[in-house]
Amino acid sequence: MYRLFSLPYLQNTTLYFERIRHLDAPVFLDSGKPAGRYGRFDIIAANPEARLSYQHGLTHLTTASSDEQLGGNPFTHLQQLFSQYQQHCPEPQQTEIKALPFCGGLLGYFSYDLGRSLETLPENTIADIELPDMQVGIYSWAVVIDHESNTAQLVTTPLINTADAENILQLLNHDGETGSRSFTLAAPFKSNMSEPEYYHSLNRIDQYIHSGDCYQVNFAQRFSSRYTGDPWTAYKLIRQQAPTPYSAYIETTDGAILSHSPEQFLEVVERRVTTKPIKGTRPRGNNPALDAQLKLALHDSEKDRAENLMIVDLMRNDISKVCEHGSVRVPKLFAVESYANVHHLVSTITGNLAADKTPIDLLEHSFPGGSITGAPKIRAMEIIDELEPHRRSIYCGSIGYLSFSGQMDTSITIRTLICENGQIHCWAGGGIVADSETADEYQETYDKVNNLLAPLERTIGKSSG
Repeated sequence: MYRLFSLPYLQNTTLYFERIRHLDAPVFLDSGKPAGRYGRFDIIAANPEARLSYQHGLTHLTTASSDEQLGGNPFTHLQQLFSQYQQHCPEPQQTEIKALPFCGGLLGYFSYDLGRSLETLPENTIADIELPDMQVGIYSWAVVIDHESNTAQLVTTPLINTADAENILQLLNHDGETGSRSFTLAAPFKSNMSEPEYYHSLNRIDQYIHSGDCYQVNFAQRFSSRYTGDPWTAYKLIRQQAPTPYSAYIETTDGAILSHSPEQFLEVVERRVTTKPIKGTRPRGNNPALDAQLKLALHDSEKDRAENLMIVDLMRNDISKVCEHGSVRVPKLFAVESYANVHHLVSTITGNLAADKTPIDLLEHSFPGGSITGAPKIRAMEIIDELEPHRRSIYCGSIGYLSFSGQMDTSITIRTLICENGQIHCWAGGGIVADSETADEYQETYDKVNNLLAPLERTIGKSSG
């Protein structure tokens, strides 16, 4: 049976994560609260019962007693794994557990390049990050912090016995020093393309648009440096400056994923599907009057509205493949959401998941998200592969969960960094359309990542911890 254990409510939930971080495969899904404007729940988990990864065309399934290599579609193996464990952990009936966003189930990430398992794409870009294209686990317990009700609870599934639950509780209630080590960046971040190279690529995209190949391409540049120390410290430095509702920290074999995303990809609650693509950005103003002016300019921009509408149409088409006929709606179009460094133009699309479809079907048929590819999706992805020097890896993929209760929530991994083998990478891009101004698009990439890179660059030549 499922069980709930009350914990002291902590506004700073990084403390709970630090108490279990030494366990296997720890995950922190972070709403950015209390500083963030949006978001509600934080989810913390570790020690998965099984792990599923996808790399070099093979799916690897690892449990305590076995290690298998599987061919074929990784989403098929993902569905089989989830269904297998859901037999032991059926949908909970207790009201207080059904109210939780996550009561055990799948947690993990899906890289942008997982899309290569679904579509045949060129192999032009340099693959220099060794991170698997997918890494998820079946987690049998989780800490769920609700920043609206100011509660914190440990939820355990039928997979956990009483002794294991007590051990986890002891760790979570231990308020001794856990902390983190220092983090130091070796040098300022450097882009993988010069400004003239960026301009040349945008000119090529403009040619593709005017020749009818595509309507929009999401083009990005990558910023890289070297570091020493603890990626968790870097995550917390950025978190202080840029709280966002779809943040996440995931430990990997050789480093970590540090995601500070404002964008929801796909949510399923009681079989109701929601997706909220972001398209359209302005920097925040340095005084209230200028800030309001920039916000209004974004809301009224014909160019940004057209860019947003292209992606709304694409996402409507993607989710309609697995939703009930006629159920897809756009209840909110061109809403402005404001974050620490930028204003974003956000639309909301909803639908009802068809009776014979699952949340994993929805993920497969919508992946990768339309807001970070372009339209039409496959042609845009081919152009991205032609013009971006390196593979995107986790950038523009997704992080999230699928609970045994059937609830799912996932992000688009923009504003996301990877630490691996002493290298640190971060990306920024934007949607390029027919009337895009190259200089504006170039500056927008820096507007999006300045508050991620700046806190880390301040550690150059010093120790931060």
